[in-house]
Amino acid sequence: MKVVARVESPEPQGHPPPPGHDRQTEIRLIDDVDGVDGSDQASKIVRCQQLIDYEFEDKSLLLSALTHASGASNRLASNERLEFLGDAVLGLTVCHWLFEAYPEYSEGDLTKIKSAVVSRRACGKIACQLGLDTCLIVGRGVTRNRSFPRSLVSDVFESVVAAMYLDGGAEIVRERLKSWLAEEVQIAVASQGSNNFKSSLQQHAQRELGSTPIYRLKQESGPDHRKSFMICAVIGEREFAAAWGDNKKDAEQRAAANALAELTEEELPYPPPSYADENNAGL
Repeated sequence: MKVVARVESPEPQGHPPPPGHDRQTEIRLIDDVDGVDGSDQASKIVRCQQLIDYEFEDKSLLLSALTHASGASNRLASNERLEFLGDAVLGLTVCHWLFEAYPEYSEGDLTKIKSAVVSRRACGKIACQLGLDTCLIVGRGVTRNRSFPRSLVSDVFESVVAAMYLDGGAEIVRERLKSWLAEEVQIAVASQGSNNFKSSLQQHAQRELGSTPIYRLKQESGPDHRKSFMICAVIGEREFAAAWGDNKKDAEQRAAANALAELTEEELPYPPPSYADENNAGL
């Protein structure tokens, strides 16, 4: 028997779906997949381990992770407790990953990216891509009802993450999440970090020039409570056009934007006064 349902996620009024967003996620509660008898819990445990490329020492952890409350003898035997832990493990692992991979992103940028990567939408999408939906252990009432909540698959993703963490440790989880969520991170970075010129410059410099930018303070102006700063980006021995900002963070972002413009031979978005005056004088 094969039960298929489509779950359509609501979108905010007036906002298009983000890149990579699937309007519909197909959930497959399958009782017979490639010769595996899905009505047998042992078969689902075997299949799940194949899908996630990890064999559990303690199979009871995975059994709990795959068991929805509707298919459990009592609530404590379901995946709800593991879901609670998995949410924290997922969040910490992604935060650590982003912290190391994007040193130029602010706390606010990292928070937005993390929120997108660990959202219910993203977890449900990855769970279905992996095939975890085919391993769910649910009650008969759920298989008869073809309107499945999205939380069904996003929750099992978190509970499986927690089960792996308890059975194999943080590194096992880290390796797999970095593989499973790589595309989600790229999409989130592209959409949330589009105005982070420092990060864009760093990626360009490391990829094309084999160097990491540094930022040099050139000048300060104004009283202590309202200082302005002129900062330039430096890559290797090349110093790029400086830019003014009301604080060092803004000045560095603008300096990075100027450096990107110079590297791509475009007009400077934030020309320093002396540069603008020289250009105007030559007109």
